Amino acid sequence: MVVLHGGPGAHHDYLLPQYDLLASGRTLMYYDQRGGGQSPVGRDVPVGWREHVSDLEALRARWNEARLTLLGYSWGGLLAVLYALHHPDRVARLALVCPAPLTAAWRAEFERRFAARAADPAIVQARADLMRSGLRERDPESYRREAFALSVAPYFRDVARARELTPFRITQRTQDAVWSSLGEYDLRDELRKLIETRGPWPALTFAGTFDPMPLEGTRELAAILHSRLVELPTGHAPHVEATEQFLQGIDGFLREGETRLEGHPK
Repeated sequence: MVVLHGGPGAHHDYLLPQYDLLASGRTLMYYDQRGGGQSPVGRDVPVGWREHVSDLEALRARWNEARLTLLGYSWGGLLAVLYALHHPDRVARLALVCPAPLTAAWRAEFERRFAARAADPAIVQARADLMRSGLRERDPESYRREAFALSVAPYFRDVARARELTPFRITQRTQDAVWSSLGEYDLRDELRKLIETRGPWPALTFAGTFDPMPLEGTRELAAILHSRLVELPTGHAPHVEATEQFLQGIDGFLREGETRLEGHPK
């Protein structure tokens, strides 16, 4: 199973340690996507969505896998869909966790909702208190950890749980380049037509009912994919806020597929 991290422009290790708990009896493959984490590139190297899809296909070939099970989180969920659109026969199963939307309009709505949450008086006050605390001088590492938690707090239902998310950084050039390359995108009709032609992939979609990522868009994606949809009372990080339910749901879905594969002669 290939795990596709979010961002764009982030790196895989902020999904740990929770995602590693899915490795019992199966192999997980992580990689830092082009232009982020341990995969830096020069400023003259393109980092749009087409390059990300091509990179994943190149990795599939390198790993000598006929088909991939893709577990995509946030932007990684949209990357999984883009890969499936362009390499449909290379996809065995799709597991999407709080995926980025299928349309630019829903993405703009996410940005609006996130900004509104970031302006919540409690979060604004917490930022001001941290700045005045002197922690930056006394304990720079603790200050960085608290500042990170406040920066991602709008993603969470319970903002206190933001401290449990493994810190990460975004390479802004990569993030900007990916969204710019997608433009005013709308993948719904293309995805519907492909599924009407070839049939759906086995799919599972997770949504957080308190996620600033619009739940309406995730429900629409799940319907187009004919995906099972699991809605949890979390924000954008169900692996943090509902770890057991998240693990059970993904593991059950994967085991169903593994059982079917075992039932076929080689």
